[in-house]
Amino acid sequence: MSDEQNAEKSNLDTAFFGHPKGLQTLFFTEMWERMSYYGMRAMLVLFMTASLQEQGLAFTVASAAAIYGLYTGAVYFLGLPGGWLSDRLFGGQKTVWYGGIIIMCGHIILAIPHPSSFFIGLIFVATGTGLLKPNISAMVGQLYSSEDERRDSGYAIYYMGINLGSVIGYGVCGYFMENVGWHWAFGAAAVGMGLGLIQYRLTQPNIAGINDKPANPLSKKGQSLTWTLIAAFIAGTALTVVATYQGWLVINPVALAGSVAVVFTVTFFVYFGYIYFFGELNDAEKQRMWALFLVCVASACFWSGFEQAGSSLNLFARDYTDRLIGTFEIPTAWFQSANALFIIILSPFFAALWINLAKRMITPSYSVKCAVGLIIMATGFLVMFFAAQYAAEGLRVAPYWLITTYFLHTVGELCLSPVALSAVSRLSPARYVGQMMGVFVLTYSIGNIISGLLAGSFDPENVQEIPGLYMQIALFSIGVGIVLVLFNFRAKYWERAGRGDDNTDSEAMLSEQPAEQKV
Repeated sequence: MSDEQNAEKSNLDTAFFGHPKGLQTLFFTEMWERMSYYGMRAMLVLFMTASLQEQGLAFTVASAAAIYGLYTGAVYFLGLPGGWLSDRLFGGQKTVWYGGIIIMCGHIILAIPHPSSFFIGLIFVATGTGLLKPNISAMVGQLYSSEDERRDSGYAIYYMGINLGSVIGYGVCGYFMENVGWHWAFGAAAVGMGLGLIQYRLTQPNIAGINDKPANPLSKKGQSLTWTLIAAFIAGTALTVVATYQGWLVINPVALAGSVAVVFTVTFFVYFGYIYFFGELNDAEKQRMWALFLVCVASACFWSGFEQAGSSLNLFARDYTDRLIGTFEIPTAWFQSANALFIIILSPFFAALWINLAKRMITPSYSVKCAVGLIIMATGFLVMFFAAQYAAEGLRVAPYWLITTYFLHTVGELCLSPVALSAVSRLSPARYVGQMMGVFVLTYSIGNIISGLLAGSFDPENVQEIPGLYMQIALFSIGVGIVLVLFNFRAKYWERAGRGDDNTDSEAMLSEQPAEQKV
């Protein structure tokens, strides 16, 4: 039975809040996976910078932030081969299962109280997430036929699972981190992923026939070559880890992060340029590619600021924020749950925002919409500039400074993220939409690595420089936003070029899915 036939069959299935019961399987699997991912990510920089007496790794902030950027950047980059392996070798269901197992093993390795286990655990979690994340999101859409009007609300429900999982992760792992110990917190993340795997296996009949086979399987020769490449990747990674721990290979995280950022950026320009110059595009398609390029620039800049949440803002919460409410001390990681909570509250309003503006004949270009999100995000760093000035005077600041910043960052995210995904779908040449989405994912990786490099300037020993860091990020983001606004009229012209073609216009759907990097 084909995926479309399975989707047609699910039209009659309303077992999960009026949706196919397969959505229940994917909802809870993703919820627990996000619990493990965000719970671990929230304490990553804190663990690396904690002193040896505190059972941490005693890394410098620069090294810890660079490793954080490399890790989060790798997570999104590895989604590209993860999607390819699903389409050509395993099928989505097996790829999700294998990815979840690798993630759980990674968290178990992190829970081992030995410094040598740390980087091995990170490699496992990043690799597993690259396998699981893109494929489970794709399977949600495959539950519905192309005519099923429940698809949009199905993705909205699925997205609620993502944010619910992140709140649980921040809450559980943050509590264990502060009150029990680092490695118990990493273990809690492993338990979360384990629960997701158990739920996935027990309810797998709900998704029978949905992406259970590769869409475009490799030949026998291709499979043999792929397994050889997978074995080479595993062997190369293992040798690198052993050489590093034995001292045969010395890796400077900051220098490595800078080099990887350059490689990702060059890869983006080469692939984007290849499609532009050698993709046999007509004039209208080339003009829309220019409009899409502006959106990609905005995306990379946005995430380089937004992802300070797990690094410099996380350290600010730990070191310079008054977290006492009576006798209760708020766990540091709990502040990051503000983003997920605000998304849950604000998403319905932003889902209707662009539709209502369009009804009033107000249709700004994609670049302006992204510029608004970028500038709003930047105002959060203006808030942190003033908070950091109080910290520089030796004061611990009230929690509402960080909460306000996370609120502004969430508003900026909801302005930019779904619009950017819509732009990729709408502006890409129809025959290159899938490849352009892969190229667009590189902007997430670039932004995350740059974020880590920027956060390396956060020096707890020199608090006087912290206001300058936040002002630098704010001014740069505002500057990019202003440039995007100045391109408004030209961008509108580019976007409207050849607007009668057969590109899929999924803006309405994507506006219901504030994608952020969680999706």
